[in-house]
Amino acid sequence: MDFLNTLMTQSFLQNALLGGILASIGCGLTGSFVVVNRIGYMAGGIAHSVLGGMGIAYYLSYDPFIAAIISALLAAVIIGIIKLKWRHQEDTAIGAIWAVGMAIGIIFISKSDGYNVNLMSFLFGNILIISREQLYIMLFMDLITLAFVVLFYKQLIAISFDIEFATVRGVHVNLFYLLLLCLVAITVVLLIQVVGLILVIALLTLPAAIARQYVQSIGAMMLLAVLLGSLFTSSGLYLSYEPDLPAGATIILVAGVVYLLSSLFKSLVASRR
Repeated sequence: MDFLNTLMTQSFLQNALLGGILASIGCGLTGSFVVVNRIGYMAGGIAHSVLGGMGIAYYLSYDPFIAAIISALLAAVIIGIIKLKWRHQEDTAIGAIWAVGMAIGIIFISKSDGYNVNLMSFLFGNILIISREQLYIMLFMDLITLAFVVLFYKQLIAISFDIEFATVRGVHVNLFYLLLLCLVAITVVLLIQVVGLILVIALLTLPAAIARQYVQSIGAMMLLAVLLGSLFTSSGLYLSYEPDLPAGATIILVAGVVYLLSSLFKSLVASRR
């Protein structure tokens, strides 16, 4: 009841709940393609490279949120080109970008005032400090993601399941692959404020991975992933409130437990057939 009373009266908790739902829309739409294409490691490289741009922006007193968008898109393009051109060295190259991005961010943040608090916020998120302005930015980014998925749904499906067929049909496979990674970059920035850089991949992939266990089509998978993401962020926020636990970590814990239980349930059902 304390949580509900605070939710009705305090704008910071209302913003946190709305922020979680908006982030869930992005992670449901994009996370489904991440899971299907098995590019979680690439998404991790994009996510952790963001810290470099955020650290530089914080050091120069610019908006870290906008810097995160720019650095995420830049990392997505670089990682995408590495994937397409250097297939035999992609793991090493992506790992290097991952590490260098974080190292740059840590160095610049360490030279800024109050870096300990802000570094923890960047790495682990703080959904309770989402502002109204950030909610508008998140909504705008969700609309971009939704519009892209709707407009290029067939192309995204084609490059996800049959690249050769897509190439024969005249789909610009490399271009749409890079655009998909840019979509991942936008979603990563959406999730940073909610769960932070360290846990962003879990929220990006777990709802979609659970959804994939129960539905066959990508469209149904995206819808179910959005609903699951909203459930995880809302319940995690609720469970963390009374004992004063980190909201981001609690959200991921809820998602992880549900994923394990769901996988166990599906295994038991399969074994009885």
